[in-house]
Amino acid sequence: MTAKEVLKYAEENKARMVDLKFLDFIGIWQHFTIPISQLEEETFEEGLGFDGSSIRGWQPIHASDMLVVPDPATAVMDPFTETPTLSVICNIVDPITKEPYSRDPRGIAQKAEAYLKSTGIGDIAYFGPEPEFFILDDVRFSQGADHGFYFVDSVEGIWNSGRDECPNLGYKPRHKEGYFPVPPTDSFQDLRTEMCLVMEQVGIEVECQHHEVATAGQGEIDMKFDSLVKMGDKLMWYKYIIKNVARRWNKTVTFMPKPVFGDNGTGMHTHQSIWKEGKPLFAGDGYGGMSETAMYYIGGILKHARTLNAFCNPSTNSYKRLVPGFEAPINLAYSSRNRSAAVRIPMYSPSPKAKRIEVRFPDPSCNGYLAFAAMLMAGLDGIQNKIDPGEPLDKDIYGLTPEELAKVPSAAGSLEEALCALKEDHEFLLKGDVFTQDVIDTWIEYKTVNEVNEIKLRPTPYEFALYFDC
Repeated sequence: MTAKEVLKYAEENKARMVDLKFLDFIGIWQHFTIPISQLEEETFEEGLGFDGSSIRGWQPIHASDMLVVPDPATAVMDPFTETPTLSVICNIVDPITKEPYSRDPRGIAQKAEAYLKSTGIGDIAYFGPEPEFFILDDVRFSQGADHGFYFVDSVEGIWNSGRDECPNLGYKPRHKEGYFPVPPTDSFQDLRTEMCLVMEQVGIEVECQHHEVATAGQGEIDMKFDSLVKMGDKLMWYKYIIKNVARRWNKTVTFMPKPVFGDNGTGMHTHQSIWKEGKPLFAGDGYGGMSETAMYYIGGILKHARTLNAFCNPSTNSYKRLVPGFEAPINLAYSSRNRSAAVRIPMYSPSPKAKRIEVRFPDPSCNGYLAFAAMLMAGLDGIQNKIDPGEPLDKDIYGLTPEELAKVPSAAGSLEEALCALKEDHEFLLKGDVFTQDVIDTWIEYKTVNEVNEIKLRPTPYEFALYFDC
C-alpha cells in the first residue's frame, strides 16, 4: 500500500488508533500508539520522534532523539486490540542526517537485500524459518543474593502423570514422543489452529501446524517462505500472535531454546534459496539435485558457522540445546537427508522451485532480521569465493567413531565462543556496509556485559546438588 492507500484502509476499517512497531537491537518488538487523527501522508516521510536512549543497545543519553518512519507496505489491523487499531512496522532514521540508523535490525536486513542485488548473483533471497515454541501453564523464576530458581509447568508435562488433577486423565506426551500423536494426547490442537487463523488475518500464509517432539506443549507452526525483510516482519508477527493467542487461553509461550531439562530443545530450522529473474539458482544436477552456486553457498555457511552462531544462537540458553552427543545440529557438515547435519538439503520434491538448503542450528531466540541477513552474507561470501563445502556426511553422525567424528568441525559451544568467533571473523558481514563495525562491536559488548558475564556471576541450583557437600 501507499501512504494514501493506508489512510483509506484505516478509514474503511474504522481505525481509531495507530500502533507503531519497531524492533530493538536485541530482537524484541517495541511500540507506541497515536490517535488516527495524528497520522497523515507526510508521517510516512517525516516520521515521528522518540527517545532512542531508552532502547537496548541504541543511543547514549546525549544523542537520544530518533525518528520512527512507518512503512506503508506493512499496514494491517491489529488482531488483539479492543479499540480498532492500525498497526504499522517502522524503520528507524537519524533525525539530523535523515539517514537510516545503522543499528536498526530492519535496516540491516534491507541493506542485505540491496547488497544481494548489487552483486549480480541474484535479485531475491527467500527465507522459510520453522520456529518452535513451548506452551506452558505456569512460569516462575527469581534470582537474588540468597536464592535462585526457575519453575515451569504444563498440563501436558509427563512429570504430572501422577498429579491429582481431579481427575488426571493421563494423556501426556512422554519425553521425546510428542511428534505427533492425535488428540487427546495432543491437547493443543485447537489453540494452535486459532494461532494459524489469526496469522492469516495479518497476511501470513500458514503451511501447517503440529505438536513437536518434546513433552509439555512443544509446538510448531510453519509459514510459507518469503523474501528476507518480509520474513523478518512475519517472524515478529508470528511471535506476537502466538504469545497473545496463548494469553487468551490463560497460557503462556516461550521461544527459549531450552526451557525444559531432559527433552528436545526449541530450534528454528531456516530454509533459504536465491533466485534471479524468476529462476531458482539452487537447482542443478549436482549432489542432492543442487547447483554449483548452492554448494558454494553451503560452503560459506559452514565456513562462517561459528560466527553465525553469535546472531543465530544469541542467548546463553541457546547452548543448552547445542550440546555434543545429543540430537543437536552442531556438526558443521551437510547432507541430503541427514537431520543431524548443520545444513540439510530437503528431498521432499524434485521441482527446481523447491530446491533450497535448510540451516538447522538457528533458534527462535534470535533477532530474525540480523540472523537472516548474516546467513545471506555468509552464503554470498561462499559464492563469491567459491568455497568448497567438502564431502557430504550421509552417515549417522552419532554412529561415527571418535576418529571419524574428530574430523567434523563443530559449532560454537557457548555464547562466549560465538562472540569470540564474531570478533575474529566478520569481514564478510561488512561488505556493502550491511553490518557496520559499530554494529559488530556493540553486539559483542552488549551480549558480553549483559548476558555472558551476568550468567558467570550467578550460581545455579544444580551446582548446589553437585558441590554443596564438597
